[in-house]
Amino acid sequence: MTAWLATHLVAAALLPPLSLVLLLVAGLVIQRRHRRLSLSLILFSTAALYALSTPWVGGALLKSLEISGPVSQAQLQAADAIVVLGGGRRFAEAEYGGDTLNSLSLERLRYAALLHRSSGLPLLVTGGTPGRGTLSEGRIMQHILQAEYGLSASWIEDASSTTWENARFSAPMLKQAGVQRIVLVSHAWHLQRAVPLFEAQGLSVIPAGIQFSSTRVDSILDLVPTPAGLRDSTFALHEWLGILWYKLRSIVA
Repeated sequence: MTAWLATHLVAAALLPPLSLVLLLVAGLVIQRRHRRLSLSLILFSTAALYALSTPWVGGALLKSLEISGPVSQAQLQAADAIVVLGGGRRFAEAEYGGDTLNSLSLERLRYAALLHRSSGLPLLVTGGTPGRGTLSEGRIMQHILQAEYGLSASWIEDASSTTWENARFSAPMLKQAGVQRIVLVSHAWHLQRAVPLFEAQGLSVIPAGIQFSSTRVDSILDLVPTPAGLRDSTFALHEWLGILWYKLRSIVA
């Protein structure tokens, strides 16, 4: 078992929905011997699953991670390069004849292309082959930039498996080219974890987030459980778990 797989299995057990399913199963198993504890576990897991599945709670959790607003043109003018972080791949897609980017990566890449066109800043794409697959995220992003946007990436980092490695492996490429200040493109909820990792490598970072969240209740549907609501809550809790893990690791180191 690889370290990447072990880490993701532990994370899956700690995050919804699996963590709540485990609590519910535990409550059912001890129902005869510990009625009060069993009822508490069942009620808690059910209520938590309901709440975390609502778009309002998911949006509020994602909002708690945001560290900036949209990047401005003035900030772009002060930067030396744009770095876009990979967000995952889809494997062996029949319609594409192989590996391709998932929706998260495509959203980030599209925004990076927009920023590049408005600023002229060179692009670095970063992402390896975590888990499985044949093509790295970095190489797939390079291909899509060229084939679909008519743009070229100045640097391709294709060995990383984590956000920490994205920063660690990208920084030497950038510094060798004289880059000191970067525009870091990712989802707004990911940047609280990603920015310090690049800053720890000696780079000055301007966060360039996409998909900013809302905490408003605009409709009764915002309080109705949906798959998208649970997805957003899971994204947010995964980020907070990752932030905690990196802080603990820095303390131990």
